Amino acid sequence: MQRRRNRGLELGVVLLLSEMMNVGFRQIPTVTLCTIVGQVLLYLGIIQVPWEKWEICISAETILKHRDYKRLFFSTFEHGDDMHLYYNMISFMVKGRSLERRYGSTNFGFLLLMISVLTSVIYVGLGYTLTEVLHNSYYMRSCAIGFSGVIFALKVLTSYETPPGREFIGFLWVPTRYAAWFELILIHLLVPNTSFIGHFAGILAGLIYISTPIGSIMDGFISSLTGEPIIHYRNYY
Repeated sequence: MQRRRNRGLELGVVLLLSEMMNVGFRQIPTVTLCTIVGQVLLYLGIIQVPWEKWEICISAETILKHRDYKRLFFSTFEHGDDMHLYYNMISFMVKGRSLERRYGSTNFGFLLLMISVLTSVIYVGLGYTLTEVLHNSYYMRSCAIGFSGVIFALKVLTSYETPPGREFIGFLWVPTRYAAWFELILIHLLVPNTSFIGHFAGILAGLIYISTPIGSIMDGFISSLTGEPIIHYRNYY
């Protein structure tokens, strides 16, 4: 196996570790903590994999034409640079702490895996659809890495399972239920190099899970594996 180049402690990694220490490692539930640590170790090259980060990026072309299905999963956990990793993991830590305590660690772990793959599948579907509708192969070839789509999906789950309220994003107070949509647009405007389709795929994955029978099927499958029921609090809306 070709050894991946090790990275030093770049600024984003240092900031992330500092924030985790401020929160307290014991205050971060097990699956959330392991997911963050795993992605940090992968980024640093301590976890060795037989590819460099952009060699595992996901696109409609790599999945539908080249059938490189491992990208549906592994592309999610790679990051472009240290600040990409930092912002994603800080956001995930907040959402993971809330959702893991609500779902239970085992259920949350399986849900996280399924949401990750679902987000990737939707990303591929969007790329193919946009290529066909707009007759622009850019969308077929657009290749992305990162945990952002999953985080957007988790944001939808969080907003639908908390009482109505408002969330401060950027410079406005936004109704919690629509916070993910506002953040999608804001990030696209302020950071144009981010993957709009990837983030949008995450929102769709969250909505599919929370609002369609597919979510119930996923819950039933997870419960059959763990023996623990998944209880939702969706009666606020």
